[in-house]
Amino acid sequence: MAGEAGAAAPGEIGEAMKVNHLFRELDHDRITKAIAEAEKRTTGEIRVYVSHRKVHDPRHAAARQFVKLGLNKTKHRNAVLIFIAPESQNFAVLGDEAVHAKCGQTFWEEIVGAMRDYFRQGKFTEGVVHGINTAGRLLAEHFPPQVTPHDGAC
Repeated sequence: MAGEAGAAAPGEIGEAMKVNHLFRELDHDRITKAIAEAEKRTTGEIRVYVSHRKVHDPRHAAARQFVKLGLNKTKHRNAVLIFIAPESQNFAVLGDEAVHAKCGQTFWEEIVGAMRDYFRQGKFTEGVVHGINTAGRLLAEHFPPQVTPHDGAC
C-alpha cells in the first residue's frame, strides 16, 4: 500500500462464525448510525468491510481492500477500515498514514484487543461499534471538520 498505513496486529474472532451467520448477527442500522455519528465530528472516513473469503493475512487483505475502496485517496489521508474475515476467524483495523502518524501502533493494538474481547463473547455488533467509536474519537481529535467562514446569511 502506498504510504505505510498503521494496522493492529491481526485479531482473532475466537468463535466459529460463518459469513452468513455474522451478517444475521450484526445490527447494520446500529453500525451505520455509529459511522455517521463518528464522521460528523471529523473529515476522516470510517468503513467496515466483511470479507466473504478466507484470508490468511488479515492485514494484507485489509490493505488491498483499503485501496479498492479508495480510502487511500482521502484528502487528508485519514481513513480507517475495519476489515472482518469470518471464514478465517480474523480481522484487522487499518488506518491511513496520517492517522497512524497521530496515534502510533499502540492505538491499533488497543482497538483490536478490545474488539477481540467483544467478539470472543459473541458480541459482534458491540465489537464493531467499539472500533468505530474509538477510531471516531481519534479522528475527531486530530482531524476536526473544516470550518468554513460564515458570511452572515441565514
